[in-house]
Amino acid sequence: MPKTTRSGAAKDSELPATLRRSGAKAKRTFAKAHDAAAEEYDDAERAHRVAYAALERTHEKVGDHWEPKKRSGASDARAEGGRGSRRATAGGVDANASKAHLYDLAKRLRIEGRSRMTKDELVAAIGKENDRRTRRAS
Repeated sequence: MPKTTRSGAAKDSELPATLRRSGAKAKRTFAKAHDAAAEEYDDAERAHRVAYAALERTHEKVGDHWEPKKRSGASDARAEGGRGSRRATAGGVDANASKAHLYDLAKRLRIEGRSRMTKDELVAAIGKENDRRTRRAS
């Protein structure tokens, strides 16, 4: 099912819930990448993965929605590895961001103990909080 209208706008009813709570650019990025991949591969699951990969290059998951990143690019080791990579994924958290940025996100998300966490621990805690907020919002 196409995720965009003829004019190229994203169809909210066809988007995952986290994207419905996100900005127009996040919606458009996901929808256009999904539709192009669906046409190219004729495989719904692969189109979904491609769309999320495209979204994660320009946006990061914060709580129960997606926000634009300051700089576009790979968000974690798996994205850097490309197709077929067996590396770990950060699930939408921009693991390549600075520790200061991750700390600020943890502060916004009210993650306790953040001042004593390493960068990897911040990434894991933000991912866990994102998942918790997404479940609660759905």
